[in-house]
Amino acid sequence: MKVGCCGFPGGMKKYFQEFSLAEIQKTFYSLPKIGTAERWRSQAGEDFEFTLKAWQLITHPPSSPTYRKAGIEVKDKEKYGFFKATDEVFFAWEKTREIAEALRASVVVIQCPPSFTQTEENLSNLKNFFGSIERGRLILAIELRAPWDRGVVAEICKELELVHCVDPLRDEPVTAKLAYFRLHGSYEKGRINYRHRYTDEELRKLKDKVLSYRLSYVLFNNIYMGEDAKRFLELLRGNI
Repeated sequence: MKVGCCGFPGGMKKYFQEFSLAEIQKTFYSLPKIGTAERWRSQAGEDFEFTLKAWQLITHPPSSPTYRKAGIEVKDKEKYGFFKATDEVFFAWEKTREIAEALRASVVVIQCPPSFTQTEENLSNLKNFFGSIERGRLILAIELRAPWDRGVVAEICKELELVHCVDPLRDEPVTAKLAYFRLHGSYEKGRINYRHRYTDEELRKLKDKVLSYRLSYVLFNNIYMGEDAKRFLELLRGNI
């Protein structure tokens, strides 16, 4: 089991001393320079493992507020997001892969927006995209935030060699053996409460769920992610 955070609570230097895994979220908004990624890699140490989120130009349309947050303005807006078969989307993947290689990352998380629903067009785009890209040794984990039929998701993951990324306290993945879990907080009235602090009972439930997989990545993504991830590690060590 591998435990870490989606980011670096407390700062990179301290984080590298306390954890051995981190998911880079900055890459979702805009990609760093190759030199920056290489510097992170060298500062982290050989035994540290990186994962990262794919650039939003692949998955999210320009109408998404995350474009505005990142200060991204694009022309030909219809050519971005939803895994469209455009030069722009494939370019965004290649740039994401370059950063993954610089970090020697093991997993790339492809997070879809809630607007990416189960339609024939979206399904076709998914199959074309993942059937066309170069991935090397990267594990690709897809996080679908809209309701999709579990049977369809299972077929997609098997056909396209994807890991089904979910919040294990809210859903069960359709893929087995290797699991990639992201814990965002609590869900209230259909919205995520990132300010949720996980209880000891929730962490024990999490432990029971993730131990059933051969290999589990457990990434905390709430406001208290650093504290909760440390408590979870203590639980795994038998100190809680």
